[in-house]
Amino acid sequence: MPRDEAELVRSMFTVPMRNLILLIIGLRGEAHGYEILKEIETIASGIWKPSHGNLYTMLGKMVDEGLVEPHEEYRGKRRLVKYSLTERGWNYLREANELALKSLYTALQYHEMMRKKLEERGYGRELAEEAIDEYLKVLDRVCGILDAKRKALREMLERK
Repeated sequence: MPRDEAELVRSMFTVPMRNLILLIIGLRGEAHGYEILKEIETIASGIWKPSHGNLYTMLGKMVDEGLVEPHEEYRGKRRLVKYSLTERGWNYLREANELALKSLYTALQYHEMMRKKLEERGYGRELAEEAIDEYLKVLDRVCGILDAKRKALREMLERK
């Protein structure tokens, strides 16, 4: 991958890394640093992962802020620290999750506006057939999630 592209991906993930850490811990129930690193690497499609130093610095700050709490375990003589969410961490994730849903539509709009602007300025590109197939799979998954959410919300309204 070209260096500029790697820098772009790194900048995309360093800002929301805190939210990714909270999300990973919340979905797993608890996680240690290596599990968090591997999951972030998966989310970033293997293109980027934070350094151990950055991760543990951020985890320390999150402990200080009361978002996560550490739990020490020992496997033989090896000390392992697992993190779980506090009540404050769960509330933070609830609010972030609601904002993410609201932001999804806006992000899709901006994506399409930017795609059109890039094409107008001569920066558009033909998509390979494999890329189109992958794009369609992603869109199908997004539509499935949104359709299910729409159905659940309509059912909630009908019960009231």
